[in-house]
Amino acid sequence: MTCPVPKDQQPLNEYIELKEAFFYRWAKLERSQYLRVLLFMWLGFTVVFAPVAMSIESPSRHLWQFICVASIGGAVGLILPVLLLLSGWSHVKQRLDSAKIFYEESGWYDGQTWEKPEADLAKDRLLVTYEIKPVMTRLQKTLLGIIGFLALGLGSLKIFG
Repeated sequence: MTCPVPKDQQPLNEYIELKEAFFYRWAKLERSQYLRVLLFMWLGFTVVFAPVAMSIESPSRHLWQFICVASIGGAVGLILPVLLLLSGWSHVKQRLDSAKIFYEESGWYDGQTWEKPEADLAKDRLLVTYEIKPVMTRLQKTLLGIIGFLALGLGSLKIFG
């Protein structure tokens, strides 16, 4: 039985497109490269948040508090791209893991459902297990790390504030 799902809506093709997309491929980088990307994003958000931090704490009078507030702002900003990465990878994981695929032939009004053959489902689930779950685990750990960093930053503000 041939697959009636349009090429761009087939879960395997969605996975290939996602892993090659500029933003989403960051989640599959080598660990050191991945951490470097996160660090640069955090620094960028911290710089963007610095004027807000200046209005909360004066860098000339309370340098440590200013650094903490700017860093917290950077971490809050970093949560958004990590959540976006997690959302995209989660969507593809769900499509690959599912036995039935919802698709649209020509527009939003003509949705159909196709049931994957067992062989395709088994291949897709292997892909989920060995390719996507490690990425999801990495992103979830990253999110927990950011939340821990936020707690540490807020705690240090209380101590030194």
